[in-house]
Amino acid sequence: MSSLLLEHFHGAATRVKPTETAFPHRSVGYNFLTVGEWLDTGATAANVKWVRESYAAMAPHFASGRYVNYLNADEVAESSTVAAAFGPNGKRLREVKQRYDPDNVFHLNQNIKP
Repeated sequence: MSSLLLEHFHGAATRVKPTETAFPHRSVGYNFLTVGEWLDTGATAANVKWVRESYAAMAPHFASGRYVNYLNADEVAESSTVAAAFGPNGKRLREVKQRYDPDNVFHLNQNIKP
């Protein structure tokens, strides 16, 4: 069930200025996603290996910028990776987080720390 996904990023989403929303990556291009899904727990090691190797094989072709919802679990743990995904909007988003969620109640996602 694992797969590689290539999404064409174009149209209305690219006509928004990078600082008008949380998501700054607005250039025409492609999103690449490596999805690992399996049901047999005995296949975990092989599937994780396939996902990591597939991702590594494609990495030299990546442009800068990452869509925050596509960060993997290892990357989400790194707050610097999450901050980089928000690019020039990170400072403003931290200010919003500090104002509306100073206790970091909503932290079970690609978290911006207050």
